[in-house]
Amino acid sequence: MSTSVRRRSLLAASSAHAVHDGMTDLIYVLLPIWQAQFAISYAMIGLLRASYSGVMASFQLLASRLAKRWGRARMLIGGTALAGVAYLIAGQAGGLPMLLIALMLGGLGASTQHPLASSLVTDAYEAGGGVKEALSTYNFAGDIGKTLIPGAVGLLLVVVSWQTSVTLIGLLGMTAALLLWRLIPAPAGTAASAAEPASTPATATATAERASVPATAAATASAKAAGLRALLATGTLDSTVRMGFLTFLPFLLKNKGAGTAGIGVALSLLFVGGAFGKLLCGYLGARIGMMKTVWATESATSLSIVAAVFLPLAGVMVLLPLLGLALNGTSSVLYGAVPELAAPGKREQAFALFYTGTIGAGALSPVLFGRVGDVTSVPVALLSLAAILLLTLPLAWRVQKSL
Repeated sequence: MSTSVRRRSLLAASSAHAVHDGMTDLIYVLLPIWQAQFAISYAMIGLLRASYSGVMASFQLLASRLAKRWGRARMLIGGTALAGVAYLIAGQAGGLPMLLIALMLGGLGASTQHPLASSLVTDAYEAGGGVKEALSTYNFAGDIGKTLIPGAVGLLLVVVSWQTSVTLIGLLGMTAALLLWRLIPAPAGTAASAAEPASTPATATATAERASVPATAAATASAKAAGLRALLATGTLDSTVRMGFLTFLPFLLKNKGAGTAGIGVALSLLFVGGAFGKLLCGYLGARIGMMKTVWATESATSLSIVAAVFLPLAGVMVLLPLLGLALNGTSSVLYGAVPELAAPGKREQAFALFYTGTIGAGALSPVLFGRVGDVTSVPVALLSLAAILLLTLPLAWRVQKSL
């Protein structure tokens, strides 16, 4: 694959990641507004968040399969357009039912991005090397979107209504779909349907090798399968804590005296740190190993969440970039391990399975811990999340054994 095609593939995937992640995490800025407007509980707040991320998680495997029939590019462009339409509908919502429908449609559109864009990058860079570094760049772009879109809307909400802001983001999604149509290299449109055929020279060779050494191949496949399960469990817990923390952070800041603009700026600070965390930790994982990197980032995240609960508002604002670096950095290392643990010819499915598990956990987390927040308090819910995160440490050790 030529250098030009590789770069266009990475640019297209990164652009999709930036827009989709920005639209997804914009919901955190809007949650306190919706709570005030509709007078809803923390558990219902969690349900609003889950209506987007839950649908996104549920349809990722289906999106991966449909891409084989209809083409990766077509699915990715259509999903981006649908997410934009969903925000246009949300901008007209006058009550919870329409808002829930809009968020579910947004999640359906967003379900195409992670598995298809990740495999687009992996396929483009596999032959020439640098897959982990390219995936780190792709993940970095996602956090750029998380930084710019919620931060811009947080400031925009000072002068216009949330309905107007959401409508503008819907137009952004539609524009991004047009950009992807122009940007994705033509071969990538059919790559998804031909990337992993039932029989190719490479898979035929692999089959012959497995036939000659069945015991060794079976042991290797078993070790990789166990490693992938441990990786999925690690990502699930990491996502549970990350999504739970992000859901409660605006309310923690509000309790400490922050306004709407302040919450938007705070999320931008967090995501700036997260963007550099994904970029840095992706490269760091390739140098010192997945386990050491995960242990460092998850331990730092747990301690930082505890600190955020007890610090005053000014202290939390200073802490947020460092917290974001650790909070989001882990995922970049975990993504990079997926291709290494995927079975032959099953990479796209492995990405879809990983994202389904992690995003699904992230969808359930706000609902579960929202109930904890209703029964106890937001600080107690956050401290519970910090404790749960430490369970990733032994799991990361198990993943490392399979790499």
